[in-house]
Amino acid sequence: MTVLATLGVLLAIIAIIYWTSKNLHVIIAAPLASLIIILTNQMNVLEVMLGKEQSYMAGLAGFLINNFAIFMLGSILARYMEASGATQTIANSILKVMGKDSPYKGLLAITLIASILTYGGVSIFVVIFTLLPLSRPLFKELNINWALFPLPVFLGAGTYTMTTLPGAPSIQNVIPTKVLGTSLTATPVISLAASLTLLVFGMLYMAYCLKKSLANGETYTEEEDDTSVALADKAPNLFLSVLPLWSLIGTIFLMNQTPNVLAIGLLISIILSALIFYPYLPNQKEILNTATIASVVPAFATSSTVAFGTVLTLSAGFAVIQEWIQQIPGSPLISLSVSTALVSGIIGSSSGAVGIASSHFLPTYMEMGINPELLHRVVVVASAILTVVPQSGVMITFHNLSRLSMKRGLKYSFILVTVGHILALLVILLLAPIFY
Repeated sequence: MTVLATLGVLLAIIAIIYWTSKNLHVIIAAPLASLIIILTNQMNVLEVMLGKEQSYMAGLAGFLINNFAIFMLGSILARYMEASGATQTIANSILKVMGKDSPYKGLLAITLIASILTYGGVSIFVVIFTLLPLSRPLFKELNINWALFPLPVFLGAGTYTMTTLPGAPSIQNVIPTKVLGTSLTATPVISLAASLTLLVFGMLYMAYCLKKSLANGETYTEEEDDTSVALADKAPNLFLSVLPLWSLIGTIFLMNQTPNVLAIGLLISIILSALIFYPYLPNQKEILNTATIASVVPAFATSSTVAFGTVLTLSAGFAVIQEWIQQIPGSPLISLSVSTALVSGIIGSSSGAVGIASSHFLPTYMEMGINPELLHRVVVVASAILTVVPQSGVMITFHNLSRLSMKRGLKYSFILVTVGHILALLVILLLAPIFY
């Protein structure tokens, strides 16, 4: 029974990775993979799939209830920023300051744009849409190999602004606050050290890849993209463009101990956007409709991965695997990190992994008396270690939009995000005994 249960878990993991890599949507793949676990672990199908507690639907609904407002409000703010031309204004201003006189400066400019937008609460999907029309001409002008495009994008949007920078409004940083009662600025000193680690490693790795590419004579060979972004005849100036983003960041820091501070900050920024962008967006009803509808699928997709993870953690097979992990010698934070990273790699979602860890792992570690802020930061960082995988919704979207094959570009984002977060986690574990 134990062997079959464990094999069933492994088979379900392989199945969800295979199905999603073959473009079967995770909303469909997740319940199918859950059924494999249920049948091989001899669990009650109806109870585990549809039960009111400790079930697939309970896991999906619980995550959705706690986080849908963030998905929806974040989508609305992102749409305001995009439709008004504010993101374009910010991007052009940074490019003007950074200049285009060297390939590395060009990559740093894209990194800076991605960092500012994501730290300002803009969805990574919108960041990708914003950067594509700017980056293609820049890469072509500087004759940079297009396969390096993932480096500045994920350095700016998928590392320190997502997991470690104090006050980061990412969904990964929000979820633990619901369970631990922590704030978005948890472990500020350690978080800054981890952020610096991620940034320095990312910049060095990006410089190494660029130098190697140029030495090999690689050039911009990508075909021209026939997708263009239509810009409005007029766009807000830089001050107005960044005002909603600074408003969000300011709200998070000023009210960091307030429950649901991110939702409050997003709402304030949306109201501010509606007022200051009115001359550029006279018909705002369409923005609200489009953005709200656009938030539903990503929210349900992430909730589905959490639901699959819920079934996974309920199984006898996973209990065996978890027992092996918990026997890892050393600090309990190591086993927590491994468990969270493993779940992230399985479901291809760092936010989903944080959701599962918050529901199923953190209560056990809280009982050990470990500082909640430390648990918060460790879980968030660990969730990103294996998030760059082929079945990840973000990666699938990114490679489809950039017309860059997984084979050609995934290795850069994988090394950047995975190795960077392993180093950041080591810094956190080394500094933890000093500060906590």
